[in-house]
Amino acid sequence: MVEQHVCSFCGSQLEPGTGKMFVKKDGTIFFFCSTKCQNNHKLGRVPRRVEWTTAGRKATTKKE
Repeated sequence: MVEQHVCSFCGSQLEPGTGKMFVKKDGTIFFFCSTKCQNNHKLGRVPRRVEWTTAGRKATTKKE
């Protein structure tokens, strides 16, 4: 069975064989679906404050 991953920034499901895995020196693993998510994480943005993410939709009480 292929393991399913969730994007660490936007919360969307990753298709098997796609996306990028980033491992920090302390062993923390991040999965990103696109460079858009990766760059936003690198800039230190909080997913709750970005409207197009799943956490952002929950924070602004917008449903998918």
